[in-house]
Amino acid sequence: MVFRDRRHAGELLARAILEKFDGTLVNPVVVAIPRGGVVVAEPIAEALGAPIELVIPRKIGAPFNEEFAVGAVTEVGYVLLNPSVPFEALGITKDYIEKKAREEIGEIERRREKYLSSLKRIPLEGRDIILVDDGIATGLTVKAAISSLRRQNPNRVILAVPVMPADKVPEFRELVDDLVVLYAPEFFQAVGQFYQDFSQTTDEEVIEILRRNREMAGE
Repeated sequence: MVFRDRRHAGELLARAILEKFDGTLVNPVVVAIPRGGVVVAEPIAEALGAPIELVIPRKIGAPFNEEFAVGAVTEVGYVLLNPSVPFEALGITKDYIEKKAREEIGEIERRREKYLSSLKRIPLEGRDIILVDDGIATGLTVKAAISSLRRQNPNRVILAVPVMPADKVPEFRELVDDLVVLYAPEFFQAVGQFYQDFSQTTDEEVIEILRRNREMAGE
């Protein structure tokens, strides 16, 4: 299965969500992980008549390779470490993790201000959250996002993604109240291999989608 682009993936997810939950969602909010997840989220929010909120987890990279995730952090300072990393053997200290977490929290705050600016936060307590990203590979930042959202006392956390590795499905089913995934292949290298167009989403696209959505949702 290959999606044309993120919008197409979101349209297919919206259809699957409507079929699965059939009007039973409680005051839903679509919570997107920027940037690509916001594009996927828009057609879902349109279908549900729901607002889009953001959750912005950030990867903590290794000192020898920023792209290698040794952990993830959320805006409230919750740090999730990668259980497969031998921290001591690699010389990665607690001080390093704390320093990088502070830096990434600063970046989260900067991005939230840039994306949402004057838009008010959407309350999540007691509501069904549909957490959306454009796909899951290792899933570390998504796990951090789930933990962050749980702290806001929603009714349910429903994870909706176009694609994720087959061996990750049981793990994520345990972490959320429900899971909607369109394609879970055994052979998985990267999220982008399942999109014809996986070009980078810009900050301007994110800002425009959020503005358009809030006008539509009346929030």
